[in-house]
Amino acid sequence: MKECLFCKIAAGEIPATKVYEDEQFVVFRDINPQAPTHVLIIPRRHIEKLTDLTESESGLIGQMQLLANKIAEQEGITSGGFRTVFNCGEGAGQSVWHIHMHLLGGRPMTWPPG
Repeated sequence: MKECLFCKIAAGEIPATKVYEDEQFVVFRDINPQAPTHVLIIPRRHIEKLTDLTESESGLIGQMQLLANKIAEQEGITSGGFRTVFNCGEGAGQSVWHIHMHLLGGRPMTWPPG
């Protein structure tokens, strides 16, 4: 999608501090981190929000979590614990209309988060 910020990051049109990328996903540091480690995991394919996922994409979220586990290990935050978060819709805090998983760690996480 031509106007999507995350699609532009995935395509290399907008700079980002990428920590991982492959044919299906891109992982980059959040520009407004809420923890010492705060990265976003996005699929290259544009999907606006979680409720837009189809049956054919049912494995995508599981693949994103497996990638989050790998990145958490790479970032050295697995032993201290980490949080993964999806926001779906404006009322939940989604501000970029391209699904993305937040991976946060490096500090104690409290509940409720916000």
